[in-house]
Amino acid sequence: MMRIVLAVALRLLKAAAVVLAIVLLNFVLIRLAPGDPASVIAGQAGAADEQFMAQLREQFGLDQPLYIQAYTYVSGILQGDLGYSYRQAMPVSDLILERLPATLLLTGTAFVLALVAGVAMGAAAGLNAGKATDFIVSVVSLIFYATPLFWIGLMAILLFSVTLDWLPAYGMVSTGSRATGWARAADIAWHLVLPAVTLGLFYTAVYARMTRASILEVRDMDFVRTARAKGLRRGPLIRRHILRNALLPIVTLAGIQAGQLVGGAILTETVFAWPGIGRLAFDALVQRDYQVLLGVFLITSVMVVVFNMITDLVYRLVDPRIGATA
Repeated sequence: MMRIVLAVALRLLKAAAVVLAIVLLNFVLIRLAPGDPASVIAGQAGAADEQFMAQLREQFGLDQPLYIQAYTYVSGILQGDLGYSYRQAMPVSDLILERLPATLLLTGTAFVLALVAGVAMGAAAGLNAGKATDFIVSVVSLIFYATPLFWIGLMAILLFSVTLDWLPAYGMVSTGSRATGWARAADIAWHLVLPAVTLGLFYTAVYARMTRASILEVRDMDFVRTARAKGLRRGPLIRRHILRNALLPIVTLAGIQAGQLVGGAILTETVFAWPGIGRLAFDALVQRDYQVLLGVFLITSVMVVVFNMITDLVYRLVDPRIGATA
């Protein structure tokens, strides 16, 4: 028991160190970008004289040395303060909490769709290697993998929204809708179809290709041949021996990409005007709203680290040998 507690504590300590390093790196990189909030505000106010800009920089602490700005920012994070958005005139934490559920809904749906469809396609291809099913799945996966997400999104809007008028093209709910309860849930689900499928297509291709390759590797191993020689039926052989072992790399890949989906949602949310933190980050980048950008980067970084830790735990459950040797 003590060994498990020490292992968890060590992983939490490493995760905290990684997040701190990411926070500092993001802070420095954003400050190195051309322009600053003061110049943006002054330009929009039509008063870009030196005195006004100096007042703005003093107001937002931009006149302080970089190390003092970094210290102030990190100290605020440790106290749960992500800063204040000068553009939205509200705390960054409130902005992110307002947008985060929409992003989690989009990325979570896309993740589940990609994982289920990708594993199913990869299994069908791997178990029928060299046949028509394998060829079709390989071609479709290659197309999904090579096609840019924004192009797929635009073509999906053109086809299913403009031409066929089957699905809504943008937003999370219908314009002017006051629906509540199940009616609102159905409206959100209807708007979710295009962005979730668009975001999930690339990852579907990745999981399909990985599952196929893993099955082809596992099916010729000695323990599978032994089980086959003992007369084990095809169904139990596939479920207990081939798929269970072939899915181990998929668990690792899915855990890593679960956090990356949030970053990948920026393009999708922009194309479909989905009100998530990806769209928030894009708007903040255009407006040079540093605090919002840093807050979004922090949240996404924490999500990646947390998903990696969860993946490690799930991996130990799927393959107990890892826990025994760790």
